[in-house]
Amino acid sequence: MTNETTNVTVKQGSKAKMRTKEITFVSLMGALAAVLMMFDFPLPLMPPFMQFDFAGIVEIIGGLMFGPVAAVYIIVLKILLKLVMTGSTTVGTGEIQNFILSCTYVLPAVIVYTRNKNRKIAITCMGIDTVITSILAIFTNVYMIIPFYCQLMGWTVEDIIAMCTKTNSLVTDMTSFVILGIIPFNIFKYGVTTLFTVLLYKRLSTPIRKFINE
Repeated sequence: MTNETTNVTVKQGSKAKMRTKEITFVSLMGALAAVLMMFDFPLPLMPPFMQFDFAGIVEIIGGLMFGPVAAVYIIVLKILLKLVMTGSTTVGTGEIQNFILSCTYVLPAVIVYTRNKNRKIAITCMGIDTVITSILAIFTNVYMIIPFYCQLMGWTVEDIIAMCTKTNSLVTDMTSFVILGIIPFNIFKYGVTTLFTVLLYKRLSTPIRKFINE
């Protein structure tokens, strides 16, 4: 065996080892996101069925580190593990919405950052994604989650609005529910996710990449 062949074999083995470490880390991040999703909680004055969690931080950091495919894998694994551990209270519609909104927020910024490793551009993209995701959340809630949930539980839209009125007296109809509930909740949720990602990304990515490349 020549030295050249030996070098190729070593390089291939090294790449396979790095790939294995990457898959392991991505899987761990999916599991961590699932755990964080379980520790959700309502926000003051927000609709009681809208729960805040920190899973998005893991999703976006994982995507920025390992690419868009890894980001989708983390999101899907998070949802599947959450279903296994706690089941679904919305017969899958909440999970579908979570997948749609998570991908809408994460993927554009990750794809742009993968092509151009520029911190300012990535932050700008996350800010834009926050706005787009918040707008999309209006349609997923109004036209998917709420109608299906009402049909499932035998409720009316007025019953949902009444629940929201108990936490915020200014919410009296669908319009005020959108303006005072859906939009500010999602702006806050993904805004906080963006902030924590900016603060934590370099601190976490550097040691993780160092470990993977060893």
